[in-house]
Amino acid sequence: MNARRFSPHRRLLLWAYRTDPLRVLVLGYLSHLVFGWLALCLPFAQERAGVSPLDHLFTAASAMSTTGLATVSIAGTYNAFGEAVVLLLIQAGGLGYMTLGSFVLLTVSGRLSPLRMRIGAAAWAIPSEFEMRSFVRLILGYTLLVELAGALALYFWVFRGSAVESPVWHAAFHSISSFCTAGLALFDDSFERYRGHGALNAIVITLSVLGAIGFLVVNDLWRTLRQRRLHVTLTSKIILVSTGAILAAGTLLFWLDEPLLRELPANERWLASLFQVMSAATTVGYNSIPISSLSASSLFLITIVMVIGASPAGTGGGLKTTTISALWAVMTSVLRRRSTTTFLGREIPEARLRAATAGAMFYGATLAVGLYAFALVEQAPLADQAFECASALGTVGLSRGITGSLTDAGKWILIALMFAGRVGPLVLGMTFLAPRESEEQLGVGHPEEDLVT
Repeated sequence: MNARRFSPHRRLLLWAYRTDPLRVLVLGYLSHLVFGWLALCLPFAQERAGVSPLDHLFTAASAMSTTGLATVSIAGTYNAFGEAVVLLLIQAGGLGYMTLGSFVLLTVSGRLSPLRMRIGAAAWAIPSEFEMRSFVRLILGYTLLVELAGALALYFWVFRGSAVESPVWHAAFHSISSFCTAGLALFDDSFERYRGHGALNAIVITLSVLGAIGFLVVNDLWRTLRQRRLHVTLTSKIILVSTGAILAAGTLLFWLDEPLLRELPANERWLASLFQVMSAATTVGYNSIPISSLSASSLFLITIVMVIGASPAGTGGGLKTTTISALWAVMTSVLRRRSTTTFLGREIPEARLRAATAGAMFYGATLAVGLYAFALVEQAPLADQAFECASALGTVGLSRGITGSLTDAGKWILIALMFAGRVGPLVLGMTFLAPRESEEQLGVGHPEEDLVT
């Protein structure tokens, strides 16, 4: 009998083929988190000793989930090797480790296994008609082009000739971190020192939005260019309309309401308002004004925008603009007593509405449980705790300044929330709660009965 048939590698592959692709996806992210944590724990990755393994794990989780919360200073804790590890975790987290691995296989062998295509489709939640090989090539090509352009722009217009050490590294690091909406910076005050720097603000905003709108929009634009006729799906329309509306309305409300802005010159007020709302909407998590000094109403506005988050099949987190749009469509259809649910002149399938409702409910439940556990172990004001938990689950990274003083238990809770936010709370729930076979597959039915709501 062939011994290779029972080798651990073959057993692992057999298990992966038979199991739910979502489960393989979650375990893959978990393994990357562990490898990143071990790399950051290496002595030659650290600028200074004395940082606890838990803080290294927190940094790895924040980078891999593209969140940006930090219990230690990135530049003050890690040397060039450590910062490179952080950047690799950001890139793998922003694009998805399956995308990077699939691109390597395509480059070497020119093909993808059915397993990788199944997991890749689950990772990006792409429609069934999409061709996975072309989609992977589009993602990598688009990412390389945007990040390279961003790095060059940051170098020539921001960091060249400035006081920072290694301007090339600063440009590359912040370009990738911005596009992947990670929000980790090599400055302890994020971008507060660049609040009035028009070029940096414009570049970071552009990179973050291009990453957050998602690759489905990019795919539509690419098809439009190739076929020389407009081809925009309902998903892309919703993403573009909702993203534009959130940025415009949020910027105006923030500009009108926040007292802190009144101390700034007129041009910086608009720039800071746009930057801060964009940071929450794309979940990039940079700040150009101190978040700890925001008024209660501005804090509430930013929290709502963080929960809504970015768009599907992109680098950002949050509940997603399409989910909120679907729920809005359900509400308006009920108010207008319609039997179908429509948005922008198109009827939304019932299965998508059920998924949006379940996703929103599970997201809210995850946030509530996380906040309750967080409140049990932390002593900060409840508003600060709620903001921190919403930022972690939404993979945003904005903080009221309490991250550095968290208890060990609080750090573990935020690590769990960041991980859940990266893979998706609903995906995480389905990974552990979904049965091997659905009731439909088993032929199980239930009698229908009315419910008063």
